[in-house]
Amino acid sequence: MLYYLFQYLDSILKIPGAGVFQYITFRSGMAVIFSLLFSIIYGKRIIRFLYRMQVGETVRDLGLEGQKEKAGTPTMGGVIIILATLIPVLLFAKLDNVYVLLLILTTLWMGAIGFLDDYIKVFKKDKDGLKGRFKVVGQVGLGLIVGSVLYFSPSVTVRDTPANQVIVESTVSKYDVKSTATTIPFFKDNEFDYNMLISWMGEGAEKYAWLVFIPIVIFIITAVSNGANLTDGIDGLAAGTSAISTFVLGIFAFVSGNVIFSNYLNIMYIPNSGEMTVFISAFMGALIGFLWYNTYPAQVFMGDTGSLTIGGIIAVMAIAVRKELLIPVLCGIFLIENLSVVMQVSYFKYTKKKYGEGRRIFLMSPLHHHFQKKGYHESKIVTRFWIIAILLGVFCLVSLKLR
Repeated sequence: MLYYLFQYLDSILKIPGAGVFQYITFRSGMAVIFSLLFSIIYGKRIIRFLYRMQVGETVRDLGLEGQKEKAGTPTMGGVIIILATLIPVLLFAKLDNVYVLLLILTTLWMGAIGFLDDYIKVFKKDKDGLKGRFKVVGQVGLGLIVGSVLYFSPSVTVRDTPANQVIVESTVSKYDVKSTATTIPFFKDNEFDYNMLISWMGEGAEKYAWLVFIPIVIFIITAVSNGANLTDGIDGLAAGTSAISTFVLGIFAFVSGNVIFSNYLNIMYIPNSGEMTVFISAFMGALIGFLWYNTYPAQVFMGDTGSLTIGGIIAVMAIAVRKELLIPVLCGIFLIENLSVVMQVSYFKYTKKKYGEGRRIFLMSPLHHHFQKKGYHESKIVTRFWIIAILLGVFCLVSLKLR
């Protein structure tokens, strides 16, 4: 909203300084500051409101140290993240940008699913919350919308610049084309087109690439949101690792949406994607601000309201900047948490069928609970997971030039 106001003041009234709002860097900086301040200042009020509403976490006795003390801690704190993200976005972003609109939709959609899950747990006293199949339906629904928009919308393009020719204009170009190409990290000729997966169907098969592209988008959104949900098990873990991944995606969005930087780095130029940097900055500020109250000992838990939203946003951002193949590295913490659960459950069922007694690989899954069982304090576990997330993030950034 402020973007349009200051654009009017600059173009019509010629007020000095009003033109600064045209710069993505300025608006991104304002968004991160605003979201940080909002989540810190108003986060406390939201926590007090959750206390008054008796929105306390019901903690199952898993035999973990310090677990019982967390009973009654307010949950649904993901509302802080959602509000601290959306308000700065509404103020500083271009609201007619297709990528920003998709991210706003993702935030509201996944936030609603997570909120419903937490509501059932807290007010209906059902520890299982929303049935898993309904969560999956919601994730699939979002994936259908996101995949369809990215595939069919004329606003979603990449610039196909002819060899030995540099296109410097940032407006719509005749070289802006619809494409299902994505980036293969660490390879020199690093573009892969999903059309290739159906090339065996013969000439004209590219018209049906959506049959491959949309299911892939659905899978990624479902996997990453569930991974974030599983990672949210100890104070500060999900929010901290997500902030690191978001920072890296912010850099990808900025350079991919800037014709000069994308040309210099020899990466895919995605027109209008740079505007996502404003949303990403607000989201990162909200996550860091949330840590003010979520680090050990947590004054509030994000609940599924936050964790499902975080995973959905990160997935959509990665797909939009054509970096979804980096997700196993960028979201490596989510991946190992997911895998630890899959391995534990699969091995338990296998050994129970074979030996009549279920056996375990880990002391407990997800993986962070395994280290808790081994006697590590949760602050140490979280800090070390953050360090791993930083290393993975730097490794992803290296992929911009290491090919």
